[in-house]
Amino acid sequence: MEQSEVLKRVIGILTEAGDYRRRIEEDGERGPRDTEIGTVTALLNETMPRIEIPADATPQEMATLVAREVGGAIRQLVAAFSLAFVALAQVHDSGGQDVSSADVLQDLALRAEEAKGEGPEASED
Repeated sequence: MEQSEVLKRVIGILTEAGDYRRRIEEDGERGPRDTEIGTVTALLNETMPRIEIPADATPQEMATLVAREVGGAIRQLVAAFSLAFVALAQVHDSGGQDVSSADVLQDLALRAEEAKGEGPEASED
């Protein structure tokens, strides 16, 4: 999955979490969170690679194989969450009250869409 797509999915998760928090604050609604959980699970299922472990692999070989295969996906997710956090933190730290977190995430999603097809990760598919 391209990094821009991972970033957009992370933004979706953060947006849903913000909406859920707002509903709780406004209405006291604490309904089921199936949507948020489903979105996170879907992202993990799509970013984590399928790993075939040979039946005769030792525990060390299994650990090495899993670390190698899963490491890239984890780096992608951490990078996307980190970028979203930094964007939100910069607005917070600037004290700007005229920009909401939803505005920041929307701008970040637009920039991710514009970046789609650019850079080295675009040729990996």
